[in-house]
Amino acid sequence: VSVAQLSLLINTQIASHLAVGSVSWLTYADRLMEFPTALLGVALGVVLLPQLSAAQAAGDTDRYSGLLDWGLRLVVLLAVPCAVALLTFAQPLVAVLYHYGRFGAADVQQTATALMGYGAGLIGLIAIKVLAPGFYARQDIRTPVKIAIGVLVLTQALNLVLVPHLAHAGLALAIGLGALVNAAFLLMGLRRRGAYLPAPGWAKFGLQVLAASVLLAVYLTWLSARVGWLGFEGAALQRVGLLALGIVGAGALYFGALVLSGLNLRQFVRQ
Repeated sequence: VSVAQLSLLINTQIASHLAVGSVSWLTYADRLMEFPTALLGVALGVVLLPQLSAAQAAGDTDRYSGLLDWGLRLVVLLAVPCAVALLTFAQPLVAVLYHYGRFGAADVQQTATALMGYGAGLIGLIAIKVLAPGFYARQDIRTPVKIAIGVLVLTQALNLVLVPHLAHAGLALAIGLGALVNAAFLLMGLRRRGAYLPAPGWAKFGLQVLAASVLLAVYLTWLSARVGWLGFEGAALQRVGLLALGIVGAGALYFGALVLSGLNLRQFVRQ
């Protein structure tokens, strides 16, 4: 589960040998990436583990698989728009939070670039928090650890390819891509063991989320270009207010599109 954090420790050391400021840019971007990861991924993992363990102990394979399916659908429902935001709305997020004092426009751009690298793998970073408990509930600790070690090696191999071209942003992208591979192998492992059988309706659900996410990406790209997020000197509250309104609008657009497409959001509420 913590392979991304271990990779970050290593990557921070690598960043210290790159351009001045690389460590700071990577760290600031990581703080923003960790917010949705903790808010969604860690919370889901905490909720799922005891319920998965109870289902496994009772031999209730249908409930076990159903819990995993519910968790993964929530990941797709909420992590995809978060990833879209990090990829298309990185500069405004960084500018509103960090563009003060000695943190200049160049720092905003460099941090935003790193944040986009994390955004590319955000779904994997969050999905790991749901899939790994699927193994722990079955008292299988070895498989996730073996996968994590392999992904750790892969991440450093990706650094060799990406860092010469993308500098510090390549370090973030390597962690993101490694997380996607980690999540993919965990998912395949659960499928091969017969522990997880996807419930019907994934194709339609995926298309609904994809369509809403495309609309969200268009809106956030427009909003990012429409407002001069770096030009609010002395008007910090105005910039914060615009960001808040933009986020509210993005949420209304995304979930409104899902509802109009026929998705029943109440199905994700569990007792």
